[in-house]
Amino acid sequence: MQPAKPYRDFAEFLSQKFAFKVQKISINAGFTCPNRDGSKGRGGCTYCNNQSFSPGYGKPTKNVSEQLRDGIGFFSHKYPEMKYLAYFQSYTNTYDTIEKLTALYEEALAYPDVVGLIVGTRPDCMPGELLDYFEELGRERFLLIEYGVESTLNKTLERINRQHSWEESAEAIIKTAERGIPVGAHLILGLPGETYDDILRHADEISRLPLTTVKLHQLQIIRGTAMAKEYRLLPESFHLFELDEYVDLCVDFSERLNPSFYIERFASQSPPSLLIAPDWGVKNYELTDKVMKRFLKRETWQGRKFSVKDS
Repeated sequence: MQPAKPYRDFAEFLSQKFAFKVQKISINAGFTCPNRDGSKGRGGCTYCNNQSFSPGYGKPTKNVSEQLRDGIGFFSHKYPEMKYLAYFQSYTNTYDTIEKLTALYEEALAYPDVVGLIVGTRPDCMPGELLDYFEELGRERFLLIEYGVESTLNKTLERINRQHSWEESAEAIIKTAERGIPVGAHLILGLPGETYDDILRHADEISRLPLTTVKLHQLQIIRGTAMAKEYRLLPESFHLFELDEYVDLCVDFSERLNPSFYIERFASQSPPSLLIAPDWGVKNYELTDKVMKRFLKRETWQGRKFSVKDS
């Protein structure tokens, strides 16, 4: 039976948690990454330039409270009744001592009108002691842990220098969900070497896991990254989706996705000064609108091709 909406969006998830409108405020808490500091690797993932997703008000030269002040100030003049989620976004936000981490989280939670946390991290950077803290915190405050999964294929993870495996991602998601903590997974669609069918199989694989949210975005070639050099030298090893093709991919992917998941986004928008390709010339909300219309045109919906027996 076709649902009233073609997919479950993140706004629906938040509306079930809050009786008021909430907005994420991105925070750069000055963390690094085990794939940058030498503990696992150096140079980071080949696609990564952190500037491509860090907003202008999130400067590491400012502390957490100052970044929240600036971020809330950006939104509050338009929406004075809004509340906020502190989104620890940049780099690996569980990669430090437990004492430092919890102090930063508590600083954010103590800020006026902040009603919860979203913490982005790697699946190989979640120690049991920190999960203990998050389990207790999640009983009292809103909490969402987002893991950068990126791909379910180990050959891809190795190629992009991710320095963790798909099995580690699955294990971290399961262990976190077992604590009663909502879990999100982030995937990049169109990584080099992956076919269209490979990408669709990502939906099958993650649908077997106890996820709450899924965040998707298209592969983007960003200036200052190892992938930008690879793209310049070996452009034939990349397939960068045209806009209309990617819209169809989003619908195809969603059809195979567990219908209980909430889709947080379908695309990412990097600063034009950093973006090499693909340059679609549309904003995120415009792409989302195209995806919605494609669902309706094709008379399909999230989970239409999902099978419980395969999960």
